[in-house]
Formats: sequence, C-alpha cells, structure tokens
Amino acid sequence: MAFFSKLKDRYNKDMNLAVTLQNLQQIGCQYAFYFHRQDQEPILHLNCERFPSASIIKIPILLAWLHLEQQGQLSREELCSLDSEPQVRGSGFAWMMRTRSLFYADVLLMMIATSDNLCTNLVLQRIGLERAARVIQEELGLKETLLQRRLMDFAARSRGLDNWISAQDCIRFYTLLDQLAPQDRAWVDSLLRACQDEYLFGRGLPRDTMRFHHKTGSIPGILHDWAYTKDCRLFLLTQNVKDEVQVGEIFGEVGKLLAAGH
Repeated sequence: MAFFSKLKDRYNKDMNLAVTLQNLQQIGCQYAFYFHRQDQEPILHLNCERFPSASIIKIPILLAWLHLEQQGQLSREELCSLDSEPQVRGSGFAWMMRTRSLFYADVLLMMIATSDNLCTNLVLQRIGLERAARVIQEELGLKETLLQRRLMDFAARSRGLDNWISAQDCIRFYTLLDQLAPQDRAWVDSLLRACQDEYLFGRGLPRDTMRFHHKTGSIPGILHDWAYTKDCRLFLLTQNVKDEVQVGEIFGEVGKLLAAGH
C-alpha cells in the first residue's frame, strides 16, 4: 500500500495511476508495469515476473535476426517464399496474399506491424528455431525469454512447449534497441511505429493525435503492450484476465502516460 500511496502522490498530475494499478490487482490480474520517463527514475511494479509471450516474443525474434545479420549470417534483402511453411492463420494475412515471394525485410515488417504468424514462422525457419532460442538467451542476454515453438503450433503447446517472456527481459529489450547501429535502430523504429494494433495503450488517446512505437500481444486471458516514445518507455503485461473490456480500459488509462513523452 505504501507503493500505491507514493505513486499516487508522484503522478496525480498525469493520471490516478496508483488507483489504476490497484484495480488490476483487485480484479485478480497478474501484471507487470514498467514506466520510465527520461527525466525521472524508472518504476517497475509487479505481482508476477513471468508471462506467456502472446506475440511479444516477436520482439526478441527481430532482435535475434538483427544480431545474426550483423554477423553476416542473414540478410533482410534475401527473398522468402511464403509457401515454404504451413499456412498458419490467426494474426496477419500473408497466407491470403497472391504475391508469394517477398524480401525478408517485408516479412519482418509484417511480423511486427500486423503480428503475422506465418511471417514469424518463416523468419524462424530461416534462422532455425533452436538457433534463435540460443541467440536470444545466450547472445542477447534475455535469460528468461523462452522460445520453444512456432506460432500457432497447437501440437507443440499440447506437449507443454510454449513461448515465455519476463518483466526484466522486457526492460532489456530497450537496452538492446539502444545498442543497435543507427541505421538498424531507425529501421526497427519504423517497424514498431507501423504496428496496427492500438486497442490497448492507444484506446485512451484521441485517434491520430499521437503515434508511438509498440508491440502488442493478446490471446484469451492475456493482454500485453510494450511501447516507447522519444522520452518515455512503458509496458504493461497481464495474465489471468477474465474481463478483456475492463482490463482494456485500464490499458487505455495507463497509455495516457505515453502522451507526456511524445
């Protein structure tokens, strides 16, 4: 309770953030909240550290691609056949496209901007699932990020294999972005700014008044949004979500913090 009281005093000019987080806790959600405005100390408050990734795994996959590309092992200028993987659906629409060959740069764009599951699996095919998992943990230092299966692989999930993220690793994503070469950072920024899903943080902001860089993840019971602007870094990870509309409204309230860092 002392944390919430302190938080309420600190941010009462922006929003009643303490009450918002208390509401999450009171309705039984497990969550991890992180906020860092450039001129202030970062805040991490959570009642859970580890979460199913629900598409946030696409961020470390992108970082793994860039890491291997910097070593000369991959190139986003290579052509990719969209027919070289099973045509999984869910998020994205690559499986519907008449064009069946794209540069990997475009495949990576669709993996982030539309959260395309087929495109994600094509990227994992090119890297190799085991190699991607090893790079993420050992070379990128994302020790709690676990990549065990392709997207929409329900058979693997039934065998207990899944993809996991942690709050600490989601903070490290920002550090890894900061360490990219300027041209790579500009490219990644363009992908994350193109994300088409503004249902969570963006719902609390007037449409077209602000664009921010982010990646969402959602499956039944789980809602995540990981984001940043020029001066602000913010994520909220949630699981055990029983009422998506109610929790979505909380995301909208939290998302207003982005406007101050726009």
